[in-house]
Amino acid sequence: MQTVTQKPGTVEEKVLSEVPSLISREGALSILEGKIPLTECLDQAYRAREQYFGRSVRIHILDNIKNGHCPEDCGYCAQRKNANSGVQEYPLKSEEEIFQDAVLAKENGAYRFCMVTSGTGPNQSTTEKLARTIERIHKELGLKVCLSAGLLDREKAAILKQAGLDRYNHNLNTSKSHYPEICETHTYEQRVETISHLSEAGIGMCSGVIVGMGESLKDIVDVVFDIKALRVISIPVNFFIPVAGHAVRHPQPLTPEFCLRVLIAFRLVNPDSEVRIAAGREGHLRSLQSMALFAANSLFASGYLNVKGSDALETVKLILDAGFLPEFSSGKGAEVDWESILGNDYLYSAENFPELYKFRKKP
Repeated sequence: MQTVTQKPGTVEEKVLSEVPSLISREGALSILEGKIPLTECLDQAYRAREQYFGRSVRIHILDNIKNGHCPEDCGYCAQRKNANSGVQEYPLKSEEEIFQDAVLAKENGAYRFCMVTSGTGPNQSTTEKLARTIERIHKELGLKVCLSAGLLDREKAAILKQAGLDRYNHNLNTSKSHYPEICETHTYEQRVETISHLSEAGIGMCSGVIVGMGESLKDIVDVVFDIKALRVISIPVNFFIPVAGHAVRHPQPLTPEFCLRVLIAFRLVNPDSEVRIAAGREGHLRSLQSMALFAANSLFASGYLNVKGSDALETVKLILDAGFLPEFSSGKGAEVDWESILGNDYLYSAENFPELYKFRKKP
């Protein structure tokens, strides 16, 4: 196996999307309806993906720093109030615990460390604790940090910006018209307001969707263009996982092709934004995971909030097999010797496939 030289990133970290959409609302709907051949729209998406992100794939690792104890009723979430989903509940981790999780994430090759906490939003004390932790991770590890902590006002956004936070996650999840179907304890407008406060503070926004919660194709188009209007620079596209205790009234089946078309639509509406294949990729995209990287340039490794997923090694193999390059936190441009990293696990051999032969002579 040859040593691969990972070239420096083709795009700088931006706070806001700057490039106009490549398709109209009607064009996005046609893609989702299947009226445009898959290979045709995927080729268009890949050309945009290659222009702004080259062959790199950014690997993100989530750290759930507080689980459960949530007063919100988001129907898709295993941590929502009264869910009785059986997930382990624990309070906010200590600053040292979070830092050590960041150390491990960097050792596993994460481009960005994503901290997620349940709840409506942090109070002043929690905001200051998170700020201290972010500052330490930034200074001592040189690792980019994304935080997802719910609703924020302008003052808290400014505190996090001062600490060095470069990305904040706050998903719109679905369209404005469909939002009351999945949550009643806060509004779509409150989410948009939080995004605006953080953007004004100079923090790049990560905001995406969950597909498969009973929304119409028009709902998907609406939220794709709402995200574009907010100039979101990082977009996680989740595919609904029916966790125990969920309260989504009309979940719908998703085919791998449809999931791929959703990713294509997001790329063509947001050509210079990071499009991330998020929760549900293993179960919904299935054999099309590799093909999805021709539209998306980012994914999660080592699982999601409360659901298992592909580990870091499996994710690296997926990226390499598709002809792309994993983008690590430690040294863009560094030579990566995949043979030493992956070892013999990457080889097609009798050692790795003990039942290699369908028929064997009887002893």
